[in-house]
Amino acid sequence: MTDKKHAGPPQVFIRPPGGELRAAEFAGGAHKLRLAALQMISGPDLAPNLATAARLIGEAAGRGAQLVALPEYFPIIEASQETRLAVREAEGVGPVQDFLAAMAQQHGLWIIGGSIPLLADDPLKFRNSSLVFDPAGRRVARYDKIHLFGFRKGQESYDEAATIEAGAPMPTTCDVSCGAGLLRVGLSICYDLRFPELFRQMGELDLIVLPAAFTDTTGRAHWEVLLRARAIENQCYVLAAAQGGRHPGGRMTHGNSMIIDPWGEVLARIDKGEGVIVAELDPARIAEVRESLPALRHRRL
Repeated sequence: MTDKKHAGPPQVFIRPPGGELRAAEFAGGAHKLRLAALQMISGPDLAPNLATAARLIGEAAGRGAQLVALPEYFPIIEASQETRLAVREAEGVGPVQDFLAAMAQQHGLWIIGGSIPLLADDPLKFRNSSLVFDPAGRRVARYDKIHLFGFRKGQESYDEAATIEAGAPMPTTCDVSCGAGLLRVGLSICYDLRFPELFRQMGELDLIVLPAAFTDTTGRAHWEVLLRARAIENQCYVLAAAQGGRHPGGRMTHGNSMIIDPWGEVLARIDKGEGVIVAELDPARIAEVRESLPALRHRRL
């Protein structure tokens, strides 16, 4: 396990929405969580994508990251439907899940594994799933993408429902201990960003994690404004790890991976190309924002 300058690995607890955790519980504490987002330009072959992910996770760990998020489709993108069906994994079994568990354990950090193709009920489709691994390499949460992207403009068109089976419409959160309290992490994937009601159903969040492969067309128009809106309206941090560049099949993804604070300020970003960004989640900052502007307490609906 990589030697760290921070405290030992926190423990994880999974719980449904409700029983909201207040950021004020952290008042007076100096504990912070160092976040990292990886940006990739994945291709249709598994091995080189995993090699790139391993290198970037190592870089994030070397920069002190305690929680790392990978982009959507990090192990495979722009592959044929036959290839994507062939690399689907059963829950808990498969080389990509083994890779994520090994990386989390090797570096002693939390890993939110972007998204990977898992088996679906429909044999001709897959679930686009984000998995969370704790620093011991245990898988502690799974989220299956609920909202499936559809877009058509000129010659550019996408229809995820043709190949992906949507997850059950149930918000998924994962709680991570940080000093004297718990951080509630809301899990989401890409197109979910456009549906603010999903995040409100999660209760009061400390961090939203959003792996994505946003198209460059929609990303240039909406990506940053939507990310900052989710941070501002939920008064929490947002960790967005994206695909960013020209893929071997010709697809252009928007990139612009970001870490955003509860006031909507962008703490770190990378435009195009692969790389790592790092910033700290400070629970005291969440408490400060919610105390000065108590919008969450002012809700009436």
